[in-house]
Amino acid sequence: MLAKRTSKNQVTLPKAIIQMVDQADYYDVTVQNGKIVLTPVRLQQADAVRAKLEELGITHDEVSDAIAWARKRA
Repeated sequence: MLAKRTSKNQVTLPKAIIQMVDQADYYDVTVQNGKIVLTPVRLQQADAVRAKLEELGITHDEVSDAIAWARKRA
């Protein structure tokens, strides 16, 4: 199935394709072997994580520090 990229770099996903996967308003966009890959993302899960972090008193800075620490160890 073809989808045309507009002058504003926008692509309309064909209805038939969307009906084959979980519908989402947001997609994670990656490139794998020269192909653009769209993965549906459910923001409700991210909202649940944010709520849990807030409930535990974990701040944005603490999360950023933890990510930086983990990336240094890899």
